[in-house]
Amino acid sequence: MEYRKLGQSDLNVSAICLGTMTYGDQNTEAEGHEQLDYALAQGINFIDTAEMYPVPPKADTVTRTETIIGSWLKKQARDKIILASKVAGGNRKMEWIRGGPQAVDRANVRAAIEGSLKRLQTDYLDLYQIHWPERNVPIFGQYQFDPSKEKEWVSIHNQLETLAELVKEGKVRYIGVSNEQPWGVMEFIRLSNQYNLPRIASIQNSYSLLNRGFEFGMTEIAYREQLSLTAYSPLAFGHLTGKYIDNPKAQGRVNLFPGYAQRYTKPNVTPASAAYAELARKHGLTPTELALGFVYHRWFVTSTIIGATSLPQLTENIGAWQTPLSSEIMQEIEHIHLRYMNPAP
Repeated sequence: MEYRKLGQSDLNVSAICLGTMTYGDQNTEAEGHEQLDYALAQGINFIDTAEMYPVPPKADTVTRTETIIGSWLKKQARDKIILASKVAGGNRKMEWIRGGPQAVDRANVRAAIEGSLKRLQTDYLDLYQIHWPERNVPIFGQYQFDPSKEKEWVSIHNQLETLAELVKEGKVRYIGVSNEQPWGVMEFIRLSNQYNLPRIASIQNSYSLLNRGFEFGMTEIAYREQLSLTAYSPLAFGHLTGKYIDNPKAQGRVNLFPGYAQRYTKPNVTPASAAYAELARKHGLTPTELALGFVYHRWFVTSTIIGATSLPQLTENIGAWQTPLSSEIMQEIEHIHLRYMNPAP
């Protein structure tokens, strides 16, 4: 396994991060522990979760994922694990999380961190992230900024001040953002520099063959500001495994949770997925190996977050690290990309 520095922090994270959003819904506690043990044995030291997991979020399952990780973590050498979690932002209708949550304000953040630490059975998090912006931004399948949706929101300065308290108290080592836009990333960096507040080490955004939006402006920020991308959904909700091309009714998240992931309901998702699956098989690869091999080895991706509902899936996903893509395959990928430009933004 390869290890890389996370932003300007002193965290050396594995190039593959274990995502856990299925624990507590699609995966039992025993299955979650089995995956965690296997990932650790493969050299993965980076684990990502969130207070709202499992996904899709529901009142009767919320926080189960952190609880499952916590019962495993208490048996591990804590200093060998780099553990990341997230505080739910505002603007989403999830009344079962602190009555909203309405804002990324001091009260909500402090309540969230205390809950996460208790469930995870640890005194600190290595990385604490804001799950999505509270302000009006196009996310989760939206792709156009709409000024008519403007609302009041807690300033980024105030968000940073609250996170600074957690860092000072030792509850959080480093901070990050998720599902962010270029303006927000630059504001976090500007304000941290101006007011000597903690600097974001990473941004966790969706990135895959079907969603390469990060390349439009954000890669330059990541390069010049030494900001790490931890890429999620590299298999695009399973679309890039090829299973839905072969069998549209295949068992998986698309059919278990129809309509949940808005970005994958757009018209060019299926033809693009089929084109990438055909390319993979032409070169003797599985569609999964092609999709993960692409994301794993992009110069601006520090760590790729993978998830699975079975150990064989996890084994294949981790094994794809050993499948670098040739220049010929990369060129063919670009041809498909230009034909189906970001069908799942």
